[in-house]
Order: sequence, then structure tokens, then C-alpha cells
Amino acid sequence: MTTPVLEARGIIRDYAVQGGMFRKAGAVRALSGISFTVEKGKTLAIVGESGCGKSTLARIITLIDPATDGELLLDGEAINIAHQKLTPELRRKVQIVFQNPYGSLNPRQKVGDMLMEPLILNTADTAAERREKAMAMLVKVGLMPEHFNRYPHMFSGGQRQRLAIARALMVNPRLLVLDEPVSALDLSVQAQVLNLLADLQTEFDLTYVFISHDLSVVRYIADEVMVMYKGEVVEYGSRDDVFGAPQHSYTRTLFAATPVTDLESIRARTARRRAAGIGAPLQP
Repeated sequence: MTTPVLEARGIIRDYAVQGGMFRKAGAVRALSGISFTVEKGKTLAIVGESGCGKSTLARIITLIDPATDGELLLDGEAINIAHQKLTPELRRKVQIVFQNPYGSLNPRQKVGDMLMEPLILNTADTAAERREKAMAMLVKVGLMPEHFNRYPHMFSGGQRQRLAIARALMVNPRLLVLDEPVSALDLSVQAQVLNLLADLQTEFDLTYVFISHDLSVVRYIADEVMVMYKGEVVEYGSRDDVFGAPQHSYTRTLFAATPVTDLESIRARTARRRAAGIGAPLQP
């Protein structure tokens, strides 16, 4: 049996609350005993409404915040950043792509410098090697080598998210955490970025943790689905099982409240608009 790329065992995260005149000091529990595994080359989607603990869990998975209790394992090795140094090797293992492509890129930094920066920090590559890898990655995400010396403001939203994905992949991570990566994009561009992520996963055998509140997107990209509610896992299983026969009442309520925005619907809507001459779709 192969070792999972990522495994969580009973992850708990508490936040201290200061006392006041009418309130005692204490703690708020953001995560309550979260457990899951992610196999190599697979995608685990974590879904739930705002405030359910998705982003808190993402910060623990990406080694930004420590867990209060429980165990996080990468390639079978227990990681606890509260008690061990975060080495370049560990930083390379897990990368994240954030929701907002407009805020996640440095507007004063050229694209080429942005892509080479992780290599400067985490590898011993020469300047020529860094440049060659950055050029190749631009092509991998559907951009052009001539984009190397441009600034982020010169790109559309979809292109900026492609740049964010390229930057995350520069150090060949074992795990890529995607935190609402398409929710800030137009529907037609969402479809293109999702297709890119699927193609990159196939080509590089990537492992994803995909965080989203959009179940139609999750249904397209996920292998397994974990539904969270108030810091707890209320449903966890294969995509087909969770979507085909949801067991928990919260999951059924979440599904019922989700509008139909699946990939085929997005493509059909875009085609109808183009046929009607209602503007051209945004460039990816």
C-alpha cells in the first residue's frame, strides 16, 4: 500500500479569546478532530459555507499555522511547525494558490522575477537555470515566453491566476492547495482554468486539496469530497457517493442551495452569448 501524500489525524485548532468585563478568557475551537487522507495524483475537495473552518484547515495544511492538537503527515512524516524548523525542503513540498489573482501577485515585480523567486529561495539553481525553468513554466500554463518581462497589471484575471499557478509549481511541490482558485473569475474563464488544472494534474501527477463553496466546480475536479460544518467533518467520501447519495442533512441542504453552474452549462451559456453577439468572452 502506498503512503498518502497528505494525512490528517484528529486535527484540532483552538484560538485564545481574551477576557473582558463581562466575559471570561477562554478559547474558541475552530477545528474539531479533522481526519482525512489524500493519495498521490488525486484531488480532495473541501466544501462548506463561510466560517466552517476551510481556510483555517488550509493554513495548517500549508504549514502557515500549527495545529493545537492532532497530527499532520506529509509523505508519512509527522510535521509540527510549532516544534520544528520549517526547512526549504518542507516549504517546497506544499504550495498554495489563493482566491484573488489580483491580490496575490506583487504589482511591482515582473512576471519572470516572480516565477524565479521561489527557486532563489529554495534551490541552488543558477540564474540561467532559473530563467529557463520560468520560461518553460509560462508555456505549461498557456502563456508565452514574451510575457516574462511584463507586469501583473498587464494581464487579465484568468491570466493572473495562471501566473499564480505557475509560481506555485516552480519548486515541484508534492501537494498543491487551491483555496477558491476560480471564484473570483468570470464563468467562461473558470472553465479554462479548471481545464488547465486538470491537464497539469495529469501531466505532472499532481496532488490537490481544492477548497471551494461551489459544488458544481467540485463535482468536476474532485476525486473525494469532505463536507465541513462548524469546524467538523459531517460527510466524507468519493465524489460519486457524496453527490449521488448524500447522507448528512447539511450536505443535502448545501446541494439544494447550489445554482447550476457546471462546466457544460458555462460553455453552453458562453456559446449562446457569442451567437447572439453579446460581447466577446474575456481572454483567459
